[in-house]
Amino acid sequence: MDGDGDYMALAFAQAALAADRDEVPIGAVLVDSVTGKVLAADHNRVEEWQDPTAHAEMLVIRRAALARGEKRLIDADLFVTLEPCPMCATAIAFARLRRIVYAASDPKGGGVEHGPRIFTQPTCHHRPQIFGGLDMDRSAEMLRRFFQAKRATWR
Repeated sequence: MDGDGDYMALAFAQAALAADRDEVPIGAVLVDSVTGKVLAADHNRVEEWQDPTAHAEMLVIRRAALARGEKRLIDADLFVTLEPCPMCATAIAFARLRRIVYAASDPKGGGVEHGPRIFTQPTCHHRPQIFGGLDMDRSAEMLRRFFQAKRATWR
């Protein structure tokens, strides 16, 4: 992989898989910042597993931690198609991820630069580097299309 855009493209591929499965189209990729190796890639599976914690970010953190046998992933970078929610932001802090790169902001449900702003809380012991806005229009459009289709079936 050559850079952040390539990793975000993988996250978008995961988001598309989520949409195909009638999940909110959010994808995540966790990358070793030293080697550039993808440690884990997944998408939301909340509906499939009937698990409110099965967010893409949680799944890649769990998979990488298990594979490495480590609860702290200090050299890992997370690429995700939407600003992480408060639950995921807290898990990111606990995992000590080095960096978060996300596409679209989430003023309603975000927990990084919106809502509770988890990393600014005095009880938060780790603040990763945060970069938002990479392919934000693509993410916003994917989410908009998904929820428009959902609303059409709710009528």
